[in-house]
Amino acid sequence: MAIANAVLKDRRVHVYDAKGHQLSTIPASTGDELVGFTSSTVSVKKGRRIHVYDEKGHQLSTISA
Repeated sequence: MAIANAVLKDRRVHVYDAKGHQLSTIPASTGDELVGFTSSTVSVKKGRRIHVYDEKGHQLSTISA
């Protein structure tokens, strides 16, 4: 299922499809940032690294920011 929206609130990134159904939540800490999302990934900056997740919240990769 494709990602249509991702929102950072309450120290979690909530990931939604085009119909507004929640696909997953990704834990975040104070100071973490939602960098962006595509139809298949969500990127979250945690400290000096960017973590990339799929629509189910599984981490795919980590890169230096």
